[in-house]
Amino acid sequence: MELAAVVLGWVGAVLLVGAYALLAARRLAPGLLYHCMNIAGAAGLAFNCAVNGAWPSTALNVMWLVIGAITIARRRSTEAVTAAGSAHDERR
Repeated sequence: MELAAVVLGWVGAVLLVGAYALLAARRLAPGLLYHCMNIAGAAGLAFNCAVNGAWPSTALNVMWLVIGAITIARRRSTEAVTAAGSAHDERR
């Protein structure tokens, strides 16, 4: 379990920093891939922090993960409504 926590922590850190660096360099849009990288990175770091008893960092990363998940859910909901509206307009 300790090795898994270390590996997931490092992978999580690379994903979070990588997502931000790519966004800052304008090589990645703030779309689905960016948010998935943030969610996966936060999950890895949250697991690592929980295993090591770093509860404030665990809470921070869980919140980061939830924000990313909510953002993806809202985008999908908005896209579905937009697609449904477009289909309705085309039938007129």
